[in-house]
Amino acid sequence: RNELLNHHLVAEELGGDIMTVEVSALKRQNLDKLEEAILLVAEMQELKANPTAVASGVVVETKIDPNKGIITTVIVQRGTLKKSDLIIAGTSYGRIKRICNDHGRTVQDAGPSLAVEIYGLNEAPSAGDIFNVLDSDKKVRDIVDYRLRKIKDSKVTASKTSLEEMFLKASGEGKVKELPLIIKCDVHGSIEAIVTSLNKIESDEVKVKILHSAVGGITESDVTLAKASGALVLGFNVRANTAAARSADDGKVDVRYYSIIYNLIDDIRAIMSGMLSPILREVYLGSVDIREVFNITKVGKIAGCYVTKGIVKRGAGMRLVRDDIIIHEGKLKTLKRFKDDVKEVREGFECGIAFENYTDIKVGDSVEVFEIVEEQKTL
Repeated sequence: RNELLNHHLVAEELGGDIMTVEVSALKRQNLDKLEEAILLVAEMQELKANPTAVASGVVVETKIDPNKGIITTVIVQRGTLKKSDLIIAGTSYGRIKRICNDHGRTVQDAGPSLAVEIYGLNEAPSAGDIFNVLDSDKKVRDIVDYRLRKIKDSKVTASKTSLEEMFLKASGEGKVKELPLIIKCDVHGSIEAIVTSLNKIESDEVKVKILHSAVGGITESDVTLAKASGALVLGFNVRANTAAARSADDGKVDVRYYSIIYNLIDDIRAIMSGMLSPILREVYLGSVDIREVFNITKVGKIAGCYVTKGIVKRGAGMRLVRDDIIIHEGKLKTLKRFKDDVKEVREGFECGIAFENYTDIKVGDSVEVFEIVEEQKTL
């Protein structure tokens, strides 16, 4: 109830006018009270549907059955939906070939408030699309053409970047890595769940970019898009057809199949973690005291040292300390034991060292030796 306040919905228990009922479908708890509350609100607000009007409603779910084709679950909100009605939902359209009620039985019509499955649309609409019954094919074509133009125009507008973004991209600042994805599922509800979960993976360095998502099997056009964009193809409870599988193998497109959403999310999170810039951490190795300074012809100054703590490695980072002040930071170029080059010298032993591009060393100076270790970030 407190979370509802974020959406400006104030429950009656909190002094508002929104009726709430605590229910559990699993335990069949308060389902009768829910029905009573719905009827009470409908009566008080005079919410009535006209069963004789032209039918309209909302798409709840869509799935593609290999044998039955596209099955769309809708709720009729107005009018009566009949078999052979010509309907449009989003950019999908078709004549209804069959209507099934919630018991799986074929019916000839469905009145207001009924949820039914309909067969006959040319493609899978999106959940949430409004469906309407129309009386002519020409109206349907005109509306579909208009909606397709709007979708195309919105994609073009979204692809345009502002002048500021172009400057940032050119300078390399504010650049965020993107993981392009193509998602195909058996039902539209799965797409919504996957997309919502992926968008919850937060990072300032890498983002998920969903190029395309739809209900149905993985097609050759999906693989072509993935190949052109470098995207990963995710199939949830669907498979690639023969042509798509062959095209994916030839184009070396990564197609992954899943049946559990958590596995899919974990894999994408792992991939995104691998795209993050590593954390650079400094690890202290040891310290040495400079006890002698030698001038070697053609080599330069070599410091005769004693390792007082830890270990010294050739090529490691170093800081030269004089009177407790760091006067130089660089790398160890040379590490010797007597006349031999060595990779490391441990505590309690003497060694000779030289620094890269630096020769201002004196007896009494000390040197801190360290190395930089990369650690992989995780999301």
